[in-house]
Amino acid sequence: MGVPVLQLRSIQKRFLGVHALKGVSLDVHRGEVVALLGENGAGKSTLMKIAGGIEQPDSGAVLIDGARVDVRDVQAATSHGIAFIHQELNLLDNLDVAGNVLLGREPTVWGPLRLVDRRKMHALVQPYLVQLGLNIPPDTAVAGLSIAQQQLVEIAKALSLKARVLIMDEPTSSLTLAETSRLHEIVAGLRADGVGVIYISHRLGEVRAVADRAVVLRDGANAGSLARDHLTHDNMVRLMVGRDIAAQVHARGAAGRDERFRIEGLRTRRYPHHAVSFGVSRGEILGVAGLVGAGRSEVAQAIFGVQRPLAGQIFLDGSAIEIADPAAAIRQGLFLVPEDRRTAGLVVDFSVRENVTLPSLDRYATHGLVSVAKERVDVTAVCDRLHVKVPSIETKTADLSGGNQQKVVLAKWLALGPKVLIVDEPTRGIDVGAKAEIYTVLRGLAQAGVVIVMISSDMEEILNMSDRVAVMHEGAITGTLARADCNEEKIMTLAVS
Repeated sequence: MGVPVLQLRSIQKRFLGVHALKGVSLDVHRGEVVALLGENGAGKSTLMKIAGGIEQPDSGAVLIDGARVDVRDVQAATSHGIAFIHQELNLLDNLDVAGNVLLGREPTVWGPLRLVDRRKMHALVQPYLVQLGLNIPPDTAVAGLSIAQQQLVEIAKALSLKARVLIMDEPTSSLTLAETSRLHEIVAGLRADGVGVIYISHRLGEVRAVADRAVVLRDGANAGSLARDHLTHDNMVRLMVGRDIAAQVHARGAAGRDERFRIEGLRTRRYPHHAVSFGVSRGEILGVAGLVGAGRSEVAQAIFGVQRPLAGQIFLDGSAIEIADPAAAIRQGLFLVPEDRRTAGLVVDFSVRENVTLPSLDRYATHGLVSVAKERVDVTAVCDRLHVKVPSIETKTADLSGGNQQKVVLAKWLALGPKVLIVDEPTRGIDVGAKAEIYTVLRGLAQAGVVIVMISSDMEEILNMSDRVAVMHEGAITGTLARADCNEEKIMTLAVS
């Protein structure tokens, strides 16, 4: 295959005594898609930040076309043809598509004022949009684009930089199945054009579909690699976690017994003409499936009081309850784990302790003063119960892996004793090991009688964890399937009907 376009050799990195990378090596050739796998905290992000010039290694080398280079910052990485598309997209909403693609490299009109040449900008950007099948004008405002379109704008930016290596971090975490398929076609096109792609994903089915080979990290070190013919689910999981993980299957058949929670005629502001009704039994996990944009999150937010519904009633244990805001929902024992844990589920600049006790500070306060000692006792107990991997409960939540952040959100509600728990994309962007632990927590809550409403775009998760599946399309429930009747074909038929 010749000399790799990018080589990372024996990379070492420490943060405040934590040995994040222990001599990691990685090669990428021209026209090759390499999946980078590993549990949260395995070192993937740190390694890619070093490749992208965001972090500097303590030792080791970065080579481009076999020659050692100094990737001292993002500009240096860009100059060597390395582009990084982060999971949290880095676009400016106040600019149009062309302005984002050519940010800092805008063509100007000659003259004393050096004005930006808008016409030339649009002409330069248009071919990249055509190449990616993004059928929008270059002067389209980014603020009005979907997540999938914004992702393509990021790729257009990378193409305009003449990227030779493109790093993609969880590129499909917010995409529909159709958008994911389109993205994979684009990755195949980049491969054909000779671009090397590093593809980071926890969706192992996607890895099998798109990657030429996989490199696996575990605990900051190379755990092994897998050629295309060996990219099976079991092989990938075994290298990632160092052990086999049994299939996570929840089958309780609780539907129809002792209904505890009911929604009647709920209408949201996004879909005001469609009413949603459903009931959930004590100890049941109701999966809510559907394509992105089907209105599932809006229903969850309306139930929790984040957005006031236009109509509808909520019943708990046979009695109608009024939920005007999240505080009222919390008083009723009804909790929401939101889709975006970083912005809606946590205060990331707070410690683990502060996040867990935030909804229940009155429990720890005497005459208005919070007892930190009491907080520490309870938070330590619930974090131990959920196996939150953290140096200290005083650690800032922003410094935790995605899986551990999700566990902190769960810990916050578990400490209050939930009656109804709504979880929106509970394992999005989380590795298989952390997924297994979160599934165990959800099953344990269900077995204790808690009502679980689980919104998920992960078909395997829906099929394995749900007692019944309600499918939504454009704000309405188009059908509810008993566990025995659930399969991917039936769910997708209802999701697009």
